[in-house]
Amino acid sequence: MKTVQLFPRTLLILALIGLINGLLPQVSFAQTPEPQREQLLNGLRILLLNRPGDPNVLLKLRINSGAAFDPAGKTGTMALLGDILFPDSATHDYFKEEMGGRLEVETNYDAINVTLQGRAADYDRIVDVMRAGLVTTLLTPENVTKVREVRIKALKEAKPSAAEIANRTAAERLFGNFPYANAPSGTIETVSRIERADLMLARDKFLSPNNATLVIIGGVDQRRAMRALRQLLGGWRKSDQLIPATFRQPPQADPRTLIANVPGTQTTEVRLATRGLARADRDYFASTLLATIASNRWQKLSPDLKGLFVRQEAHVLPGMFLMGAAVDNALAGAALGSARKVLTSLVDSPVLALELETARNGSTPASVLAQNDAMANAWLDIQAYALPTINEQTSAWNSLTPADLQRVAARLFGETAIATVVVGNAEDLKTRLAPTMNIEVLGEATPKSAEPQATTTSGPAKKRPLPILPAPKNVNPLMKNTRPVTKPD
Repeated sequence: MKTVQLFPRTLLILALIGLINGLLPQVSFAQTPEPQREQLLNGLRILLLNRPGDPNVLLKLRINSGAAFDPAGKTGTMALLGDILFPDSATHDYFKEEMGGRLEVETNYDAINVTLQGRAADYDRIVDVMRAGLVTTLLTPENVTKVREVRIKALKEAKPSAAEIANRTAAERLFGNFPYANAPSGTIETVSRIERADLMLARDKFLSPNNATLVIIGGVDQRRAMRALRQLLGGWRKSDQLIPATFRQPPQADPRTLIANVPGTQTTEVRLATRGLARADRDYFASTLLATIASNRWQKLSPDLKGLFVRQEAHVLPGMFLMGAAVDNALAGAALGSARKVLTSLVDSPVLALELETARNGSTPASVLAQNDAMANAWLDIQAYALPTINEQTSAWNSLTPADLQRVAARLFGETAIATVVVGNAEDLKTRLAPTMNIEVLGEATPKSAEPQATTTSGPAKKRPLPILPAPKNVNPLMKNTRPVTKPD
């Protein structure tokens, strides 16, 4: 009798939990505060959130030009420019030891990101340090030599894992000469070629206030914040012109399975890559959910896979949809086959409603906005990629249907050649894979023959022209005035 009485109550509790889970993303996003928006006369955009009583302050500056702008043969130029903004290790130590904060500079394909965090009482001093790096950048011959040697030393000491080699090889296979094929940090050879004149040119073209956005979060009010910015950054020289885009799309990926040799190992890293979407694309969230669903399906088909991941790498221009895992050499072919089956299944049939909700609940971005860093990054993304507001983004996230995901899957995987890479013992892999697939071994001469026909998840790939790519396509009408990445001659 007691069980019968409790049953309705249990249903009610479960219903309330489901309701709360369903509303949580909307509630979290809706409670995200909006920043105050300001702009200096030189074009520097400022997003400010005052937190009264907060003893600390966070400043995040984004220069909206990153490693995609590196000159041909000199990858790492923009990363080196980021290094030279604050070349003195004593400045970094000061933030860490005296302010209990941090000073970091990170360069990716789209931007140079500068983070300065310290005590709110030292806000003016923090802005002055920023001014020294941005307005009076120390591009002396001595500093250029110093930061170049430090970066080369770090590249020499780095020992990439087989997984990292596989990721880089997949990007090179997919993108060819497109900038996203290059490592943002550069290589020993390319960084060695970078001269002071290259950094001066990059500074003059890209390091300007009207090409930047600054976020300030913490215990500093608007009046104090703006007074220091006008005094210290008001003299930062505005750029006369922002350079238009001149990128070409890469050709279709070579459909052969590329084998990269890491001798003496019984484990193979497998990668499948295809062109992804731009960050400003209206289907970005759908592709993110597809990555989660593809990961779950692949794990079910191939439970022996280790370190399995599926992710969408989105930038100003369309990036990469990447699948990867580690597996015993004997199972490499089966792992590739199961990955292709997953992509085909996403194109051929709708995603189940339960799969969609599981993926949505497992990857909702709502909770991360509670942190100042994440909130600052979200605001910078909105500005850099001309995205809708956070509330509008979460509305789009929650309104996605299985039909939407199938449509985007067809767009991503339907008629596109897939770059396939395996990294491991090449001799063993050749023996195992050659009977069932067309292979190429990295570094080995390939006999001249007719070009192999591209294989896709759904029919043969169509040859595409190589048009100039002026900007991301299929951009939400709310996402206007996105300035695409450009590449200097």
